Amino acid sequence: MLAAQTRPALRELTLDRVYDARRRSDDLFSLVRNDSIYERPIAERHRIIFYVGHLEAFDWNLLHENAFGLKSFEPQLDRLFAFGIDPVGGGLPTDQPGDWPYLEVVRDYVRRIRGALDAKLSERSGDFTRDATRDGFSLDTLLNVAIEHRLMHVETLAYMLHQLPVEQKIRQVDPPTLVTPPVSHEMMQVPAGVATLGLSRTSEGFGWDNEFEVHTVRVPAFEIDRYMVTNRQYLDFVEAGGYEIRAFWSDIGWEWKASSGISHPVFWKNNNSNWLYHGMFEEIPFEKNPAVLDWPVYVSQAEAAAYAKWVGKDLPTEGEWQRAAYGTTEESASPCPPPYSYPWGAEEPKPNFGNFDFERWHPMPVNAFPAGRSALGVEGMLGNGWEWTSTLFAPFPGFEPFPFYRGYSADFFDGKHFVMKGGSPRTAACMLRPTFRNWFQAHYQFVYAGFRCVKR
Repeated sequence: MLAAQTRPALRELTLDRVYDARRRSDDLFSLVRNDSIYERPIAERHRIIFYVGHLEAFDWNLLHENAFGLKSFEPQLDRLFAFGIDPVGGGLPTDQPGDWPYLEVVRDYVRRIRGALDAKLSERSGDFTRDATRDGFSLDTLLNVAIEHRLMHVETLAYMLHQLPVEQKIRQVDPPTLVTPPVSHEMMQVPAGVATLGLSRTSEGFGWDNEFEVHTVRVPAFEIDRYMVTNRQYLDFVEAGGYEIRAFWSDIGWEWKASSGISHPVFWKNNNSNWLYHGMFEEIPFEKNPAVLDWPVYVSQAEAAAYAKWVGKDLPTEGEWQRAAYGTTEESASPCPPPYSYPWGAEEPKPNFGNFDFERWHPMPVNAFPAGRSALGVEGMLGNGWEWTSTLFAPFPGFEPFPFYRGYSADFFDGKHFVMKGGSPRTAACMLRPTFRNWFQAHYQFVYAGFRCVKR
C-alpha cells in the first residue's frame, strides 16, 4: 500500500518541479524589457532571444522522440535553439538581431512545445522511475536533466542579465541586507583525512554524468579560510597594485589580464576614484554601504589565484574543499557518502543556512549564516557565491557520458576549465548536493563565483 501511495506522490513531485522551473525561467525573462530582448550583455554569449527558445528546444530535443515518440513540428527552430556557447578560443559570435526570429514566433514555439510535452506527461499515470525511454534511462532521469538544465540557465542568465544596463530591466527588490558583526577572519585547521567525491551508481538520487563514480581521496592536513574572501580584503589587493605586479599571475593569466585591460573585478566600477558595486538593479557605493565590503568578492579563477599568491596561500583542491565542507575529525577508509547531505547536517536547505535558492539577487556578508557552518567550523560553503578550486575539471574514475547528452561534461575535459563547488544566491536547492560540480574557464569573470584560500 505504501508503494502504491508513494509512486503517484513522487510523480506529482517531479511534475511540480518541472512547472516550478518553468515559472522561474519565465519570471527571469520578464525582467527584460521587450525592446531589449535581442541584446547581448556578454560578448561571448548568445543574444537573450536565443535563451527564450533554447530552454524549450532542449526539453523537446531530449524528450520528444526518446520518451514520447513525437515528431518535430519546427525542425529548423529545434536546430537553431539547440546549443549555447562556451567562450573557448577567444572567438566571439557575430550574428545580428535580424538573424533571429520575431519574439512572438519564439514564444509560440515555446507554447506549442509545452503543450505537446504536457499532454504526453499527463497520459503517464505510472511511476516515472520505472518508465524507461528509448536510451534505457528512466523518464524520471530525463525529467531531472530537463529540470536542472533549466535551473542552471536561470542562474547563468541571471549573471548575464546582471551585465544588461539597469534601464533595460524591470527592477526587483531584494530582502534587506542582514546586519552582522564585523568579520573576524581566521583560518580553520582541517586534520588529515579522507574526502568522498562522486556519486554511487547504486544511488537513488539524480546526478549528472561527471558526478559518477564515487571514490575517496586522501587529503593531508591543511588550513582553510573560515570565510570566503571579501570585497574589503580584495580591495587591499587592488590598492596594493596587485593587478600590476607580474609575480602574482600565471603566464596565461598575465597575458589575459594585459590584453583585455583587466584592472579590477567585473562587478566593481571606479567612479572618480570611488568604488561602486555593480548590482543587478543599481550601483552601490562602497563608502556609503559598508556592508558591501563584507560580501564575497566575485572574480575569475585567474584573479582568485593571483590574490591567493599575494597573501602567501593557495586555492583549495576539490578534495580539500570537499573535506572542509563535509569532513569530520573521524577518518573513513572506504568509499561512502558524507555523513550528512549538507555542511550543517541533514536538515534540508533553509534561508538561515545560507544565501541560495533564488532568495536574493545579491550576496550577503560572509558571516551572515553561522547556522550553516560545517563540522570543521568553516562557514558559508553553500550559497553566496560559487568557490573556485585549483582542480582542473576532469572525469572521475568510471566516468561514462550520458548517451542522450554526450557533450555535457566531456566537451569540457580540455585542461582549461576549473571545478567550482558550493553555490550562489541564484543556485537552486536541488543542486546543493555534495556531489554537484560546476566549472568555468579561468578567465571568465561574469559568474557569481568567489573563493577562499588554504595553507598547506
